[in-house]
Amino acid sequence: MSENERIYRVIDANLNRLREGLRVVEDIMRYVFDEANLAYKIKNLRHKAKISSKEYIKFRDAANDVLKPSTKAEQARTNLSDLTVANLKRAQESARVLEECFKLIDLQYSELFKSIRYELYEIEKQI
Repeated sequence: MSENERIYRVIDANLNRLREGLRVVEDIMRYVFDEANLAYKIKNLRHKAKISSKEYIKFRDAANDVLKPSTKAEQARTNLSDLTVANLKRAQESARVLEECFKLIDLQYSELFKSIRYELYEIEKQI
């Protein structure tokens, strides 16, 4: 297995994590707060992050993920603010992982995820 192929599992997991985190925040802004502008911005970012995962999904091994069980901190959400912040941070961290991993494979994708991360910082400030 090549070095690039070894990193594909990391990329696959973080593509999913990024989109999932964005979806949670998007839906909170849309359905709870009726914040069309923010929901639209987040939706656009989610679509911007939709790159083909065909090459990476082959390396997915969710059944054997050593950190699959949730930690107590992951289960603790006391309000919508906690939920929103946790998912924004999740998306930002995933964008950073993707930015770094793609430096080894595709610099255009690295720059894409860097731009997504910085857009998320601005959205967090607005929220």
